[in-house]
Amino acid sequence: MNCPFCETQDSKVVDSRYVQDGIRRRRECLMCSLRFTTYEKIHTQLLSVIKRDNTKEAFSIEKLTKSISTACKKRPISLEKIEKMVVDIETNLLQNYGSEIKSSLIGQLVLNELMDLDKVSYIRFSSVYRNFEDENSFVNEIDRIKNEGSIADKKQMELFPNDKKQTKRNGVNVNGSNKKN
Repeated sequence: MNCPFCETQDSKVVDSRYVQDGIRRRRECLMCSLRFTTYEKIHTQLLSVIKRDNTKEAFSIEKLTKSISTACKKRPISLEKIEKMVVDIETNLLQNYGSEIKSSLIGQLVLNELMDLDKVSYIRFSSVYRNFEDENSFVNEIDRIKNEGSIADKKQMELFPNDKKQTKRNGVNVNGSNKKN
């Protein structure tokens, strides 16, 4: 930072304070010892959302939070979890997708998060995002989720042996009994 008095670049920060739009810093020139104030404004990268009809609008955290909250209404999901999900999605978008994002990508990221969090909320959000036209669309989506869940359950069960062999660790059977042989 150049000193406004002697134009030297060497200065030290004496005091920093957060103000409404950024940070106010009090600096002291190392050459002439005079003090001056600088203001640093926080610049965030703005995201634009490309909608289905190819119109653009600014990305809105409030809109995303509201749509997820609507899907999660009357479900056992805390506001903190929803807010964390929104922050995670926004961070993912900023880090990986540039400044223009298709609304379909945002919807898919939300669905991915909801699938792990709550299946009912997933179905609710999916019904709007995928524009379900009739009850068959709902039934098909529910069946798809059930099938994916049962496939995952089967893969999970492959981790456990089917036979009734007793395996011991430190004299304790794996099945939980404490009989020593």
